[in-house]
Amino acid sequence: MKPLTKQFWLGVKDLMPLVSGILPFGLIAGATGVSLGMTPEMIMGMTLLFFAGSAQLASYSLIQDNAPFLIILLTVIVINLRFAIYSASFSGLIGPLRKRYRFPLAYMLSDQVYGLCQRPEQVEKTAPERLFYLSGVASSMLLAWIGSVALGIVLGSEIPPSWSLEFTIPLAFLTMLVGTISNRRMLLAAIISASAAIIFYALPYNLGFLIAVGCGVLSGYLIRPSHP
Repeated sequence: MKPLTKQFWLGVKDLMPLVSGILPFGLIAGATGVSLGMTPEMIMGMTLLFFAGSAQLASYSLIQDNAPFLIILLTVIVINLRFAIYSASFSGLIGPLRKRYRFPLAYMLSDQVYGLCQRPEQVEKTAPERLFYLSGVASSMLLAWIGSVALGIVLGSEIPPSWSLEFTIPLAFLTMLVGTISNRRMLLAAIISASAAIIFYALPYNLGFLIAVGCGVLSGYLIRPSHP
C-alpha cells in the first residue's frame, strides 16, 4: 500500500471508535425530525445542509417551542461559529488546493475531524500525508453521520425513551472538551461558560445557551494566558 493511501485508511481507522458516539446522535436527529412531522427528504436535506448535529438538534428544539425564526437563525449561527475557527486552523493546509478539492474538505470539517487531525502527531506530518489523513477521517465521518440519521428516520418512534440516547450528546461533547483543555485559561473559560449555562438554563428559546457562549468567549479573551 502506498504511503499516502495508508494515511487515508489510517484516518478511517481512527474515526471508527468515535462512531459509538456518532450513532446515537444521528439516531436522535433522524427520529426527532420524524416526530416533528418532517418528511425523510426534509430531514436528510437539513442534515446535508447543516452537517452539524448540535445545530440541527437545537433548531429542532426551537421549532418545537415555536421560537421566532430570528432566534433559530441566531442560535444556529452561534453554534456553528466554531467552524470558522476550524477553517482558520486548516487554511494553510487546504487553502492552496484547487476548489474542487478545497470546498469538499472545508464542508466536511466537524468536531471529530478537527480533534483527530489537530493532534500533535498529525500536525508533524508532511502536508500530503495530513491531507490524505484528513480526507479519510472526514469522508468516513460524513458517511457515519448520514447513515446514522437515515437509520433514525427508519426507526423513528421505535427507539424506546428508556434508552435515553439524548444523554450521549452532552457526553460526546464533554469528551472532546476535556481533550482540548490544555491550560489554566481554557479551564477557567470552560468553567465560566458552564456556570452561565446552568444559571441561565431556564431562559426561553435557548437564550441561556447564547449567554453561556458569550461568557465563555469573553472570559477566554480577558483571562491572561498562563505561563509555564
